Amino acid sequence: MTNAKIKWVALVCCAALTGACDDEDSIGGGGDSSAMTDGGPDSGGGPGGPPPEPGDGDGDGDGDGESDSGDGDGDGDSGDGDSDSHSPIELPDSLYNYANPDLPAHFRTAAVEALDNTPNNNPVTDAGATLGRVLFYDTALSQNETISCASCHEQSTGFSDTLDLSEGFEGGLTGRNSMGLSNSRYYAPGHFFWDERAATLEEQVLMPIQDSVEMGLTLEELVARVSERGYYGPLFADAFGDEQVTSDRISRALAQFVRAMVSYQSRFDQGLEQAGDVLAPFANFSDVENQGKALFLGGQARCGVCHLVNAPPQPGQPPALNNQAIFMFDRPSNNGLDANTSDDEGVGAVTGNPQQSGQFKIPSLRNITLTGPYMHDGRFETLAEVLDHYNTGIENHPNLDPVLRGPDNQPVQLNLDPGQLAAIEAFLGTLTDDALLTDPKFSDPFVG
Repeated sequence: MTNAKIKWVALVCCAALTGACDDEDSIGGGGDSSAMTDGGPDSGGGPGGPPPEPGDGDGDGDGDGESDSGDGDGDGDSGDGDSDSHSPIELPDSLYNYANPDLPAHFRTAAVEALDNTPNNNPVTDAGATLGRVLFYDTALSQNETISCASCHEQSTGFSDTLDLSEGFEGGLTGRNSMGLSNSRYYAPGHFFWDERAATLEEQVLMPIQDSVEMGLTLEELVARVSERGYYGPLFADAFGDEQVTSDRISRALAQFVRAMVSYQSRFDQGLEQAGDVLAPFANFSDVENQGKALFLGGQARCGVCHLVNAPPQPGQPPALNNQAIFMFDRPSNNGLDANTSDDEGVGAVTGNPQQSGQFKIPSLRNITLTGPYMHDGRFETLAEVLDHYNTGIENHPNLDPVLRGPDNQPVQLNLDPGQLAAIEAFLGTLTDDALLTDPKFSDPFVG
């Protein structure tokens, strides 16, 4: 965005909103905001689609509430003391770099790049993601202007929600836990929500906005809300060439912002760069963390078989481990939470395929120590409980993932001892990316 347009954004709000600047909520508010949540098994409403029914909320994150800029100290941030008092948002004079992050080598392999679900018609751009950031934090996108996408996707918790079920604009609860958003771009199938009912991220971002529990707007109301706020005109023009507001453009901008949330600066990433071999001990790890890494990747705990997707090894050969970056399943799975899943059939309820009953999308392990409570219903409060489930608590559901069955076709019992479980939990802590959790380009741009 040009300096002139930034200053225009800073000055136009009060005139455009005819006095609404006295009411923080009426100008977008910011910082208290729920859009990537899961609208529930019955939700619909992709771009141009019908509004969804009350939902289940599987999104996350809101940011740390700190503004990016605008202190007038000559550091390149937008605005000075005079203009900031009139502006609902603060953006830097020069756009943040969303489009070309400096990814380490293990993110630039062919295997990892093949997982990227970015469509050709919606690449991440600096201007598009900047618009998406403002939309993500804007409470104007909910019926009573109290909820934004960020209400259920807090930056400080890996763009997730700390509640079992998220709260909608009138206090109603979603049907499922909010899922973290980091590295969403690397889920190759490209489907979103726990039950994968959204075919693309572009579809998904509009569904919570239309959900009657979560945010409660129709697409027509959404376009009207955004159009009447003067700070959006220059942002749409920078992103799309003119100031026209459409639900498709809103969808594309939000999707760009979410895809830009790439987690690649954890202690694991730093250790891998230094060691050059994921199987070697990492110098920046403790002995316990290295033990946990070996268990995670090895044959006893077998966590990496699913959570670090790679092609099956050749007979008699070790796995190639061409993917050492994306800690995420490449498909939905039934992980044996319950022997009977009639209360929530997950993917099976969407597809109608009984062999998919009880399957759910599996979230990334990036920032996993911060994204609890865990599972689609938030049943586990701690990672220790999650590990106990895989160690001794897997239920024998008919659609249990084959990876979780032993040679006798029964659920596996890993029988790890307490020290081994603690070591795996310590290793998972090395996937926390403090840089992403505090990066101002993903924080709340709204003033106040």
